[in-house]
Amino acid sequence: MQDQLKSVAEACLAGAEGDTMPFPAIVGALMQAGFESYAIDFRRAAATYYLPGGESVQLATHVVAAEVAPVFDAGAMQAAIREAQQQVPGYTYKGFCRKAVAAGCAGYVVSFSGRRALYIGRTAETHVEHFPS
Repeated sequence: MQDQLKSVAEACLAGAEGDTMPFPAIVGALMQAGFESYAIDFRRAAATYYLPGGESVQLATHVVAAEVAPVFDAGAMQAAIREAQQQVPGYTYKGFCRKAVAAGCAGYVVSFSGRRALYIGRTAETHVEHFPS
């Protein structure tokens, strides 16, 4: 079972990083596999996918070639999120990650049951983004 879960997580991460799988499809696939949330850590270049029972799958992500800005800019973070939601021409997930890091985002957590994502700055400032209806 663990190999199967890891395969789903790997496919979703590859889909995001390769711009072949939109966020709603990623959420759907992860939920169907039984995951309840996931976290992206830009400083460690890591993704962790969590199951309700406390188990998790951890994968390496692409490395964002910039340091996380020291100050969290919620407005810039929201702008990057809107570009992703609207799939503006030229949007890429890796571009989103660069913008997030430039906005001071050290990482984010996506909660499927909570229908939200929490973006976290280096000094624990946060921005909560609820899933669109």
